[in-house]
Amino acid sequence: MLKKSIEDLLNRQIEREGYSSILYLSMASWAETEGYNGVADWLFAQAEEEKEHMLKIIRYVNERDGKAVIPSFDKPPVDFDGLKVMFDQVLEHEKYVSNSINEIVEQTVKENDFATHNWLQWFVSEQVQEESSAQEIIDKLKLVGDHNLYMFDRDIMSMRAEGGE
Repeated sequence: MLKKSIEDLLNRQIEREGYSSILYLSMASWAETEGYNGVADWLFAQAEEEKEHMLKIIRYVNERDGKAVIPSFDKPPVDFDGLKVMFDQVLEHEKYVSNSINEIVEQTVKENDFATHNWLQWFVSEQVQEESSAQEIIDKLKLVGDHNLYMFDRDIMSMRAEGGE
C-alpha cells in the first residue's frame, strides 16, 4: 500500500507526464503547420510516449491500493520561435520532469518505500535518455544553423531510432 505522501507525489507526476504529452502535441502541430513534417513526427511520437508514461503511473498507483487522480491540464503554448528555441524548451522541460521524478525517488527513500523506489528506476533511466536525446537534437541544430533544415527535418526520426526509446 502506498503512503499518502508518495501517492500525492505520483499523482502530481501523472499531471506532469500528461502535460508533457499535450505540450509535445502542441509543438508537433506547430512544426507540421510550419512544414517540418519530420520534426512533427518526432514530436507526435514523443507525445505518445509521454502519455504511456502517464498511464504507467496511473496503473501503478491503483495497483498499490492508491487512487490515481486524472487532472485537467494547462493549455500549452501554440506558437514557437523556431526549431532551436523549441528544442531548448524541450530540454528544459525534460530537466523539469527529471527533477520531479528525483523528488519522488528521494521521498521513497525517506519513507522506506523500496518497492516504489525500485519501480521508479525505469523512469530515472528514461529521463537520462530523454535529456540526452533533446541535447543531441540541439547539438545537430547548432551544426546546421539556419541552413539545411530540410535535411535535418528529413533525418530527425533516424536520430530518435538511434537514441532508443
